Amino acid sequence: MTGIIIKALSGFYYVESDGKTYECKARGSFRKSGFSPLVGDKVEFELNDEKHGVINTVLDRKNMLIRPNVANIDKLFIVSSFTTPAPNAFIIDKITAIAVYNNIEPIIVFNKCDMGDFENWVKIYKNAGFRTYVVSAETGEGIDCLRAELKDCVSTFTGNSGVGKSSILNRLFGENVIATGEVSQTLGRGRHTTRHIEAYKLLSGGFVVDTPGFSSLEYDETDYAFKEQLPQLFTDFSDYIYNCRFTGCSHTKESGCAVIDAVKNGEIEETRHRSYLQLYEELKNLKPWETVKRKKR
Repeated sequence: MTGIIIKALSGFYYVESDGKTYECKARGSFRKSGFSPLVGDKVEFELNDEKHGVINTVLDRKNMLIRPNVANIDKLFIVSSFTTPAPNAFIIDKITAIAVYNNIEPIIVFNKCDMGDFENWVKIYKNAGFRTYVVSAETGEGIDCLRAELKDCVSTFTGNSGVGKSSILNRLFGENVIATGEVSQTLGRGRHTTRHIEAYKLLSGGFVVDTPGFSSLEYDETDYAFKEQLPQLFTDFSDYIYNCRFTGCSHTKESGCAVIDAVKNGEIEETRHRSYLQLYEELKNLKPWETVKRKKR
């Protein structure tokens, strides 16, 4: 039988197949090899009885994220709220780059539109070429548009704790399936009410993976390929990066850089380029031979 892992908890894997869920253990060979199945993995398994089984094979993955530790994600919804906490351009832009690097489509979501106007933020990300939605988990505004995006794919939501990811999911599912918590007024962060990673199946088809609260996805600081591909990961730069005066342009300060000229001309959003510069500074000292050394530590 084949299915998808929708929950991993205390050494058990819950596999959904043809509308039924089976509690499974992984073959001992997984433990010996150090390979762990993940939520989102497509697997082959065999049944011991009507409710229990054993996972024999994890099928090839489309992608894998370390934090959250999930596999085969098609779409990543990056959620910000109007306040507590307010949107952070660098966090959003870093996550979009990580998503593109991992062959995941990033989609921007601004929640709590009942509290204020997101017009300037929407302009930035629509101009950058991202599908962008304004919603309210409180009133239900915009939720139907998100539901249509989720159909027939595996998706997950990310963003600062407190932006309303769990509230959006409860709106999407039409019931209180995800625990929610209040936002700490001192820290501007929500209490981490989601304790494990779990994929929920939509009636319209597709799965939504809910993950423990975290501020943002992170890249592997030893991944030289991420550094080398950084300009391409800012997809709104793509029409300009090959028109620079010099081969190997860093797109940071060079005279004749088509990206910088596009920023000056308003063709690329200034906030997007600032985020690129910040990521570039974080990565610029990483050398290809250091990758191996760091990974051995």
